[in-house]
Amino acid sequence: MRRAAPRSSQHGAVIVTVCLLMLFLLGFMGFALDFGRLFVVKSELQTAMDSCALAAAQELDSLPDAITRAANAGMTAGNLNRVNFQSSTWSGQGRIVAGDVEFMASQAGGFAVTTSAAAARYARCRHTQPNVQMWLMNALGAFSGNGAAFPARRPVQAEAVATRASAQSTCPLPLALRPVAGGTAPNYGLAVGQWITLLMSPGSGSGGQIGWANLDGSNSASETEHEMNGYCGVTVGTQLGTPGVQSSVADAWNARFGIYKNSGGPAANAPDFTGYAYTANNWPSRANAFNGPTPPGAHATAANFVTKRAAYASCANTGTNMNGPNGCKTITGLTINGGFNTLATPGPTGQHHQYGASRRIVLVPVVNGTRRVIDYACMLMLQPMSIPAADVQLEYIGNAGAPASPCTTSGLPGGSAGPLVPVLVR
Repeated sequence: MRRAAPRSSQHGAVIVTVCLLMLFLLGFMGFALDFGRLFVVKSELQTAMDSCALAAAQELDSLPDAITRAANAGMTAGNLNRVNFQSSTWSGQGRIVAGDVEFMASQAGGFAVTTSAAAARYARCRHTQPNVQMWLMNALGAFSGNGAAFPARRPVQAEAVATRASAQSTCPLPLALRPVAGGTAPNYGLAVGQWITLLMSPGSGSGGQIGWANLDGSNSASETEHEMNGYCGVTVGTQLGTPGVQSSVADAWNARFGIYKNSGGPAANAPDFTGYAYTANNWPSRANAFNGPTPPGAHATAANFVTKRAAYASCANTGTNMNGPNGCKTITGLTINGGFNTLATPGPTGQHHQYGASRRIVLVPVVNGTRRVIDYACMLMLQPMSIPAADVQLEYIGNAGAPASPCTTSGLPGGSAGPLVPVLVR
């Protein structure tokens, strides 16, 4: 009879089997954990690219500085999103830079890049996040002796493309503009560059002038102030209300110029990129302040809005003085009382740059005889409100649905006409 082999002779086989099983399990765990990590980082980076592309596309209005503004907006928005498991230091290891933001004239031809501000219609943000740490797969490489197949770090790439398209709903100011008698779309009898008076009395204006009009259809004066601070959901066909305007609406209006009461400030209520204002006092032609030439007899500080926006100028041009020889009141000739004594600081390191947004290029509903919205005008807020309240003016820039309109809403995309909204296309 054959005798059984000693049990000790099987010990080596068990060790080999366990090692192979551990290698097998380590591989599965590595795929699950490390590729799961790559998926999370990829998703976070894609969110950053989406934000970058949407912010960049919003600025593509064909103006000479459009690409510069768009690239800056894209980088700022993209880098606000944290990547690599929401790391607060990720951007220091792979920050979105100007080279990651490109512009195209059309989708045809594989998105051929353009540097022409007039031609750019699409913004593309594409970024590679380097050196994403691998955990178990790196250990597997060391265990198997094939480190080249299992690197310690891997890159992740994401891309997004956005453009501007018509919106379903909009976020206009609580105002109403009646067409000039006999005027039809797209300009309703108005001339681009024309200054139009905003009447302080209740109801919409007539003869091409503007009046206050609540977007929710109510007649509440307090609702007007609320809507000045942000309201969305207005569509073509909405019937607007006829409020009486309280002087408190000046708080929200003047904040867009970087002008605050002593208790306010830009951190709580963002200004535009510039607070420089336009009146007959410093812009005698009373037309084309948005992007036109400086008229004869203009104030020494005067330049068009696009130029002042690029310099982040305050209402006092380069200072924060409400009075005095170079103060805001002296430049504009306005009497701005009621405690409005604080100006946002100007310049590339000031508050107009730090907290600024596009807040003076605004949508204004165009209404018919029954006060129903039929279209939207793109307009520039020209001057802050005086206290006691007096009429102020806006400049007509054009129909908000024009391809080169500087007006972009923050409503829902998917409309067939009307103001534009940034939307992802890839």
